[in-house]
Amino acid sequence: MAEKEKLTLVVFSGDFDRALAAFILATTAASMDMEVTMFFTFWGLNIVKKNEGKIKSKGILRKMLNAINRGGTKRLTLSKFNMMGAGTWMMKQLMKDIKHPTLDELIKMAHDMGVKMIACTTSCGVMGLPEDSFRSEVESLAGAAYFLDEARNSKTTLFI
Repeated sequence: MAEKEKLTLVVFSGDFDRALAAFILATTAASMDMEVTMFFTFWGLNIVKKNEGKIKSKGILRKMLNAINRGGTKRLTLSKFNMMGAGTWMMKQLMKDIKHPTLDELIKMAHDMGVKMIACTTSCGVMGLPEDSFRSEVESLAGAAYFLDEARNSKTTLFI
């Protein structure tokens, strides 16, 4: 039996449109019977942070960072034409008009399809994000060596 093709995504951006692109690619690859790993790092961690609850960081700088950079899918904005939230609202309405899944639905769908979602330990350490900061779909935390091993064994690796 042949090994499955693999796709590895580095999700570095926390922008709403880039998050959509990452999850559309992940779910499409999974539907094509590819093994998919999404590695969330730096601002990309905002996509998989819980929408509710407070982040319990240690140290004043990390507490300040997490107070102003709360994250969660409900707080993501467009990379262009955000227009103080109006652009993001319009994009969500356009998606709703064509019955496109929401970002939360795409995340759940990806998880249900077996997409592995990994949060970067180094970024979590720098930003003071404990493991309980993330949605239940996040499988685990891992470092750069884990990502590089996944990328080395993947047919395709993308940086979003």
